[in-house]
Amino acid sequence: MIARRPALAISDAERQRVEQVERLAASGPPGAPALVEMLADPSWTVRRAVVASLAALGDAAVHPLCACLSTRRDSEARIAATVDALVASLGDVDAAVLALSLDPRPALVADAAQILGRRGSAKAVSRLAELTSHPDDNVAVAAIEALGRVGGRSAVDSLVEAVSSGNFFRVFPAIDVLGRSGDPRATGPLAVLLDDPRYVLEAARALGRTGSRGAVAPLVRLLGRPSDGVVRVAAAALAELRERYRERYGTAAPIDEALRSEAPAPGVARRLSQSLTGADPAEQAALCSVLGAIGGDDALLELTRLLDAGPPVAGAAAEALGQLSRSADPRVLAALRDGDSPRRLLLLPLVRGVAAAGEAERCLADPDAEVRAAACDALARIAEPSSARALFQVLDDPSPRVVHAATTAIQCLGGPDVEGLALAAAHEGTPAARRTALRILGHLAPASALPVFLDGLCDPDVRAREQAIHGLASLAAPAALDALVAVAADPTARIRAVAMRALGQSRRDPRVIGALLAGLRDGDAWVRYYACQSLGKLGWEAAAGVIAERLRDESGQVRVAAIEALSGIKGDLALEALEQAARDGDTDMRRSALIGLGIAGREASLPTLLDALSSPDVATRLVAVSAISGFSSPEVLPALVRAASDPDESVRAAATSFIAGRPGAEATRTLVALLVTSRAQGPLLAALSTPVPGRIEGILDALGTADDELSPLLTAALARMRLPGAHAALLEALRLPRAPARKAAATTLAAVATREGFAAVERAARTDPDPEVRRVSASVLAQWA
Repeated sequence: MIARRPALAISDAERQRVEQVERLAASGPPGAPALVEMLADPSWTVRRAVVASLAALGDAAVHPLCACLSTRRDSEARIAATVDALVASLGDVDAAVLALSLDPRPALVADAAQILGRRGSAKAVSRLAELTSHPDDNVAVAAIEALGRVGGRSAVDSLVEAVSSGNFFRVFPAIDVLGRSGDPRATGPLAVLLDDPRYVLEAARALGRTGSRGAVAPLVRLLGRPSDGVVRVAAAALAELRERYRERYGTAAPIDEALRSEAPAPGVARRLSQSLTGADPAEQAALCSVLGAIGGDDALLELTRLLDAGPPVAGAAAEALGQLSRSADPRVLAALRDGDSPRRLLLLPLVRGVAAAGEAERCLADPDAEVRAAACDALARIAEPSSARALFQVLDDPSPRVVHAATTAIQCLGGPDVEGLALAAAHEGTPAARRTALRILGHLAPASALPVFLDGLCDPDVRAREQAIHGLASLAAPAALDALVAVAADPTARIRAVAMRALGQSRRDPRVIGALLAGLRDGDAWVRYYACQSLGKLGWEAAAGVIAERLRDESGQVRVAAIEALSGIKGDLALEALEQAARDGDTDMRRSALIGLGIAGREASLPTLLDALSSPDVATRLVAVSAISGFSSPEVLPALVRAASDPDESVRAAATSFIAGRPGAEATRTLVALLVTSRAQGPLLAALSTPVPGRIEGILDALGTADDELSPLLTAALARMRLPGAHAALLEALRLPRAPARKAAATTLAAVATREGFAAVERAARTDPDPEVRRVSASVLAQWA
C-alpha cells in the first residue's frame, strides 16, 4: 500500500493571514498597498499567496511594487517576493522596471535585469545589452543571464565584448548565451576560448549550440587534444552542431562536408575510438556519429571494429556506418559475411545495391529469426529479381515475422518469375507456403490464378481457403464473382465472414448487394460486422436504413462497423444516424461516430465535432481534431489553434500538423504566432516548412515585421522547403527594409550554399546600409572561405 503524502500543514495564524490576503485581493486596487506590506511575511505560504494576488492585480500593483523594490531593501525575503510578483504580474511592467535599471544602485539594477529577463521582455534587449558592460559584476552577470532568457541574438556585439573581457564572472555566463544566439559572429570569440583551459569545455559546448558551419574547424582541432575528456566534449559538440543544423535547414550535409574538408590528421578515427573508454552512452553515440560524418578508411575500420562492442556503442556504430556512402559497402558486406547474428542484425539495415543481394540471401539461413526477417527487408530494398527463389524457400519459416517479411519482399519484386513461383507453391507447397502463395497471387491478381483460387476453396487448410476467397475478390472474371457469392452462403460462419469481407472489394453487382444484405441478418456477429463494412465500402445508399438498425446490435463490434459503414454512405439518413451515435454513452461508439462525421464532411456536423474538442477524454479530443481538419469553415482554424495548446502532447502535435497542411495566409500567420510563443520550436518549424499554397508568401510577409529572434526561424523554414520559390523568397528577404530579416536571410542563404545566394550575400557584405548586416554577411562568407 502506497502511503499518501500528508497535506501541507499551516498554523491557524498563517491561515488567518492567508484569508486576509484573499480579502485584500478581492477588494481590488485599493488592497494593493496593504498587500505590499505583507511581502515580508515570515511564512513562505503567506508570501506565495501575496505574490499571486499582487500579480493578478496587474497595473494597479506595478507602481507600489516598484516603489517597494526601490525603497524597502532591508529584507531579502521582501526583495525576492517583490521580484517574483513583478515577474508574474499581468500588468505593464517593462517600462517601470526599465526605469529602475537606470538607478545608480547596482543591487537594484541587478534585480531589474533579472525581472526583465524572467519576463522575456523584448523591449529590454537594448538596455540589457548596455548593462553587460556595467562596472558591477553582479549587474553584468544578471544582464547576460537575462539576455539568455530573452534571446541574445540582437545583442551579439555586447555578448562578444563580455566573452572577450577576460573577467571570469562575465565570460562564463556569456559563453552559453552567445552560443545559443545562433549568430555566426559568435564562432570566432568562442573559438578563441578553446585555448584557455578554464573555458575550453564550455566554449566547445557553446560552439556546438551555435549550429554554425564556422564552428566545425575549431571543434575538429580539439579532436587532436591528448585529453580524452576534451575529445569527448568536442565530439558531442560536433554531433549537436549537426543536429541543430539539420533541424534548422533540413540537412546536415554542409556540416559533414566541412568535417571532411578539414582533413583531420591521420589516426583521428583511432583517437575518437580510444576516447570511448569512460564515455557515457550519449558521448559514445556522439563519437560514432562524428566518425561516420568524417568517413574514410580509418573511420570505416574503427566503426566496423566497434560493432563488436557493447549494445550502446555497437548500435551507434551501425547508425554511423549508415551515414557513409556506398564506399562503405565492401567492408560492411565483409562484416556481414563473417559476423554473428547480433552483428548481422546491426548491418542488414545498412546494405544497399545489387552487390549486397548474395550476402543478404545467406542471412536467410541465420538461426536468429530477427536476422532472417531483416534479410528479407534488405532484399525488398535491394529489389533484385533473382532473389525471389530464395525468398520463396522461407515461406514456411516457423516465425510469422519472417514469413510476413518474405511475403512483403516478394510482392515488392513482382514480375513473371514471382508469378510462376507463386503458382507452383500454391499447388505443391506446405500448408504455410500455400497460404502465403495464395496471398501473393491475390496481391498480383494475374488471370492465371483463377483455377488456383477455385481449387483453394476446397483446400483442407481453412486459412488457405480464406486466402483463396480474398484472391477471388482481386479478379474481374465473372467466374470469380460467381464463386464469391456462392461461398457467402457457406455453412461455416468463419468462411461466411471472410466472404463478406471479400465482397466489399468487388463491385456493385445485385448479387453482391443481396448477399451482403443477407449477411446483416446472419446469426454470427462477425458475419454481420463484415457485411456492414463491405456495404459501406461499396457506398450503397439504399442500405443506410438497415445498416442504421445495426447501431442497436447486441455486439459492440457490429455497432462500430455500422458507424464505419454509414460514414461511407451519402444521404440524410446516414448523417442523422451518425449524429445520434456521436452522443452515445459508449465511448467507442462516440469516437467512431466522430470519425464518421469527419469522413462525411457535412458542415451541419461541425458543431458536434467542435464540442468534442472539449471532451475530458484525450482520445476523443484527438479524434475530433482529426475529424475537423478536412472542413473549410472559418471556425476550424481557431479550433485547431486552441487544440495546439492542449494539455496532451499528442493532441498538440496532431493539431499543429493539420494547421501545417492548411493553405493560405491565415494558417501561416497562425503557425508564426505559435512559433513565437511555443518552446517546442522544432515541430513548429517543420510545420511551417510544409510547402502548401500561400506558405512562402506568408513567411515573407511575416519577415517584414519579425525581430532578431523570429527572423532566423522564418528563413530556416524557407530553406527547409528546398523549392525554387522559397529560395527566391530568401533572396527577396535580403532586400527587405528591416535589418533583422536581412541578417537572417544572409545567414540562411550562406547555409543553403547556392551560387546565386553567395553572390547576394557578398553584395550585402559590401553595400547593405546597416553595418550589422554587413558584419553578419561577411562573417558567414568567411565560414566558406
